[in-house]
Amino acid sequence: MVDNFFKVLRPGINTTFQDKGRDNLYHIGIPFSGAMDNRNYLLANKLVGNKLDTPVIEFAYQGPLLKFYGNKINIVITGDVIFKLIQKGKEIDGNCYESYQLGNEDEINILSTNKSVYGYLAISGNLDLKLQWGSCSINTKANIGSNEGKKLEEEQKIKISKINENINKKKINYLNSKIENIRIIRGTNFDYFSDEGKKIFLEKEFTVSKLSDRMGMRLEGPKIENIINTNIKSEGLLKGVIQVPADGNPIIMLSDHGTIGGYPKIAVVASVDYDRLVQISSGSKIKFKEIELSDAETLFKLYQMETQNLLSQI
Repeated sequence: MVDNFFKVLRPGINTTFQDKGRDNLYHIGIPFSGAMDNRNYLLANKLVGNKLDTPVIEFAYQGPLLKFYGNKINIVITGDVIFKLIQKGKEIDGNCYESYQLGNEDEINILSTNKSVYGYLAISGNLDLKLQWGSCSINTKANIGSNEGKKLEEEQKIKISKINENINKKKINYLNSKIENIRIIRGTNFDYFSDEGKKIFLEKEFTVSKLSDRMGMRLEGPKIENIINTNIKSEGLLKGVIQVPADGNPIIMLSDHGTIGGYPKIAVVASVDYDRLVQISSGSKIKFKEIELSDAETLFKLYQMETQNLLSQI
């Protein structure tokens, strides 16, 4: 029997295994984690004929260089990504949202995400990964998940437990839309901030800091003044919550966020904008736009319907 695996020739900057994440573990301090950009995660799996909750390889900025050994397999990359295939010594420019067949000793070189952050590599089959609390998703801050909770490393082998029999070529025309105005709902501590602070938050631009990661997106800009208390009794946090610490610069909680926190919460990002929010790269400018809860619910339902429509086209 042939062993099927990838050898990591270059791990990339932040390459991890991710799936849909973990459910209902906030009470023991474990966040959902999972793929940052859920739509691109789902599209990747559908394009290689997998179940939609199959683990994939997520990478940020620069991805891995991988060499494949084994039987023929289909792969696909989703996101806004520049990559090349190296087959029999020949380089081929790859297209996102289009599946490609790899043979023994072929390579895939994921050079960079193009003015975005996260991309996804899915294979037509199952990676040989250990689950923790029902998920393989890696949280490197807490060393939770498969691969001992760590990023991929050079010379590592990524074993494949099963290859799908159906490796028909698939593709879809999809363009990742950019977003600058992030829609938000008022947070539980909105009135902790001065009228001028609220105005700044809703009207001024902020810059995404280089210190952002899967845990949180730090923003830099005009100071948001707190007139009540810059610290509160620690409370539960959710993905998308925007906290404002004493320095007045907002922090948006992302997929690996802590489950409690003691900074006042000025707002929460509408779920409809989360996939595109996480793709905003450091140095980019963003603004916030307030909407009502009912509008946020309607917009998210429409976004889910649009995602299902895309999946049905594959």
